[in-house]
Amino acid sequence: MNVTRTEEVERGGVLSRGPVGAREDIAARTESFRKLGAGIFFHYGLYSLLGQGEWAYLLRGHSWPEYGKLAESFTASEFDAVAWADFVRRSGGRYAVLTARHHEGFSLYDTRGLNTFDAPHSAAGRDLVAEFVTACRGAGITPLLYHTTGDWWWRGRSTKDLSPGEFDEYLDYLHASVEVLCRNYGEIGGFWFDGNWNRPDDDWKEDRLYAMIRKHQPRAVLVNNTGLHARGAVGHPELDVLTFEQAVPGKSGFRGTSRPLAMETCETVNGHWGYTPSDFLHKPVAELIRNFCACRRYGANYLLNVGPLGNGSLPDLDRATILRLGDWLREYGAPLMDGDPVEASTEKDDFLMEYQGEYYYFATGLQVGGDHDVTASSDGNSGWRTICDLPIVPSRICWTDDGSQANWEKIGEGALTLNPGSFYYGDNPIFRVAKIS
Repeated sequence: MNVTRTEEVERGGVLSRGPVGAREDIAARTESFRKLGAGIFFHYGLYSLLGQGEWAYLLRGHSWPEYGKLAESFTASEFDAVAWADFVRRSGGRYAVLTARHHEGFSLYDTRGLNTFDAPHSAAGRDLVAEFVTACRGAGITPLLYHTTGDWWWRGRSTKDLSPGEFDEYLDYLHASVEVLCRNYGEIGGFWFDGNWNRPDDDWKEDRLYAMIRKHQPRAVLVNNTGLHARGAVGHPELDVLTFEQAVPGKSGFRGTSRPLAMETCETVNGHWGYTPSDFLHKPVAELIRNFCACRRYGANYLLNVGPLGNGSLPDLDRATILRLGDWLREYGAPLMDGDPVEASTEKDDFLMEYQGEYYYFATGLQVGGDHDVTASSDGNSGWRTICDLPIVPSRICWTDDGSQANWEKIGEGALTLNPGSFYYGDNPIFRVAKIS
């Protein structure tokens, strides 16, 4: 499943009410989140035991008595939150999101008497959310918690089938569940909601939910996923982030709103969020690098998912792929993670970032040098590229990989042309980066 680019951000709501808190605090919260840059999403629950994806209950025809009994074999024997947090750090991520409760209704945290359908009452006998947030903080990773808003089996029925009165009772349960997370796990970096599409025309009482979170967790960012069919839609005025599921945003999606908003793309390594051993459509590292860059060039965060196995261990291929992305980020990621997008006109999928007072040009689509008996593209010339609307007059341009001077010419006010050359044989980091001083 390829990540597509959304060129125009949809306007799915009107910001008719002001968010809680001073505008300076709101801007600081969203900017702090944007500076996190990249994170890892963990989809873990009872569905992980089945290896059929996170929607297994709904899409694979499981009966509820059969499905609910999975809690009796949910041991999480290999769940190691410290190892997970270290994996996030090595991947280059600065935050992590865990499915505290997915649509199946099973909670990875102690619901404190709201029900017994949770990890402490399962075969695991542990509060996995408590272990997760503690391990993240120990590794310098910001913990966020995913929480479904809908439920496929609340009091024996899906929330979409509840009467209005029953739905109000369910919302009391949902809000009480989130308050448990707000009050008992220390400072949480944010809450990542998903499921309002379950009843799209109903009032989810978001005012009450978000006000409660702001009371207990004033610095937490609030996300509510708008899904595949409303990417970039502006929702409730208290939300901090525009979401782009399986797509990268286009140009500056937060402009025109009455408050600053961050943006985030969430993507899977294969075609599922939950673990499934039969999905072989894994994305190559090169594709993940391109998608990460496509997000950061517009200032959006990149949240990459891994679905742990039922025992809590991480799939070998997913783990290796994501760690390889981390290798790339350690080499080339500083301007992307800590810099700011530059609205210059470039060719192909090239782009610029500003970082520590200097400009970094990312060139892609280069040929590989070598001998014609070894590589099909060995002439060593990838062609000239034009950059327009550059904010500075360059005095020096050099390539960061070998320190060599770039071959470039000024062609007008704020415009230049340069030749990125080609990669050395045996090298192909997807992008070649030039520092413009």
